[in-house]
Amino acid sequence: MNANLVERFAELPHLLSGHVLLSMSAILVGLAISLPLGIHAAGRPRLAGLVLNAASIVQTIPGLALLALMVPLLGGTIGYAPAFLALMLYSILPILRNTIVGLQGVDPVVREAARGIGMTPGERLWQVELPLALPVIVAGLRTAVVWVVGAATLATPVGASSLGNYIFAGLQTRNWLSVLFGCLFAAGLAIILDQMIRLLEVAARARRRGLAAGVGVSLAILITASVAPRYIAFEPAGRNSAVIAGGVADLADETIVVGAKAFTEQYILGALLESRMEAAGARIDRRDNLGSTIAFDALRTGEIDVYIDYSGTIWATVMNRPEPIHRHAMLAEMTGWLWAEHGILALGGLGFENAYGFAMSREQAAALGVTSLADLGPLAAQMTVGGDAEVFSRPEWVMTRDLYGLGAMQTRAMDAAFMYGAVRDGQVDMISAYTTDGRIAAFDLIVLDDPAAVLPPYDAVILLSPDAAANPALVAILAELVGAIDDDLMREANRQVDLDRQTPDQAAQWLTETLEAGGADR
Repeated sequence: MNANLVERFAELPHLLSGHVLLSMSAILVGLAISLPLGIHAAGRPRLAGLVLNAASIVQTIPGLALLALMVPLLGGTIGYAPAFLALMLYSILPILRNTIVGLQGVDPVVREAARGIGMTPGERLWQVELPLALPVIVAGLRTAVVWVVGAATLATPVGASSLGNYIFAGLQTRNWLSVLFGCLFAAGLAIILDQMIRLLEVAARARRRGLAAGVGVSLAILITASVAPRYIAFEPAGRNSAVIAGGVADLADETIVVGAKAFTEQYILGALLESRMEAAGARIDRRDNLGSTIAFDALRTGEIDVYIDYSGTIWATVMNRPEPIHRHAMLAEMTGWLWAEHGILALGGLGFENAYGFAMSREQAAALGVTSLADLGPLAAQMTVGGDAEVFSRPEWVMTRDLYGLGAMQTRAMDAAFMYGAVRDGQVDMISAYTTDGRIAAFDLIVLDDPAAVLPPYDAVILLSPDAAANPALVAILAELVGAIDDDLMREANRQVDLDRQTPDQAAQWLTETLEAGGADR
């Protein structure tokens, strides 16, 4: 069987269980909040309007933005908690609205008849009004389930495991099978749950208790079967059999959380860190597709133990330093600041620099007579620059734009997976490229000179959380990578994934083998 397909199926139990656990818990808590609130508000028009307006405001916030907002609100916590909270809030509106509408839609004549035969308000609610409103309430639950299951794919950037991992990683590495897996299984789960709840709606309308019980049991079986792999440890043969110097697995039985951002190089480096620590006996929990600030905050609070960041990113985004300085001075000052302010250990650079650089096709640059950013000012009004989701809000772009007079240039934010093809095909005139990306050479692009040295250096640096920094075995294992990977080596690993369609794990294995061979067979 195709290796890519095998790997995608191997990931499915963990990602599906995470998606189901996250979605179902959010819906159940949302139901527990919105149903009593809807019942209480149904007979109070002013309160009903107030709570519906509040729920509607939450619903207007884009799903990814709501998920991202939960991280700082929870003090930098990533993973399940912020994703659960955001999805729970998302589930409230349809259930709340349908509960209020369903109860307010009960025929007043029926209410009056119930009152006339001596029923108490509680008896009228439970024996008359709720049974009549139940089909409408279940329809709201059905809508909430579809919304939440779909939105749960967006939980990946805040560190929660979901079927969205397939989609985000697949887009970045141009692995369309991975994207297809994420889409198909997320859509399939939503459709199955939607149809099962549709049967509950039918049972509510027809008062068929047997059907309702059968659907309830089926739902319980489906959810249990989906979530079970998360709580059953599958240990691949030989996973912890590797030993290091002295014959002792220094990290035996320890769980290390490894973070990675959302682009090819980060997936490869995350896989490289994982393989190193697994060889020492550690269990690895990967948190991929994190944004820059989310990854740093998670490291600072101990939500992740280790990840690789770039000196320029820490300098400009975390330290908020306005002007870049010399490469080695930046590393030294950054290292001291991280330790003094947050107890974070900058273990050392991997040996390569993946800087932001502005790239054009060689053909267009020659036609325009452009060799550096300083040549672009007079042409800016007729040009479009593409970049990843972060770059146009970063201080590096602001300084580049202002210093070189590029304010009239149109900007187009896009996924990093599509930038290089866009400039190659003339859909944009220039992109904010990553200088270790193998597609620069493969697509015959040139990186424009930066004569004013506006763009800071971006040395790849291993960062450890305060707790991880106090683990001498972990520090010793990761220290072996300091200075081990140069620009050419990293560029070739990236090229294998982006152009040769290797997986990040395969590229990381190639890196490992090359390092063990001393780089001779690069």
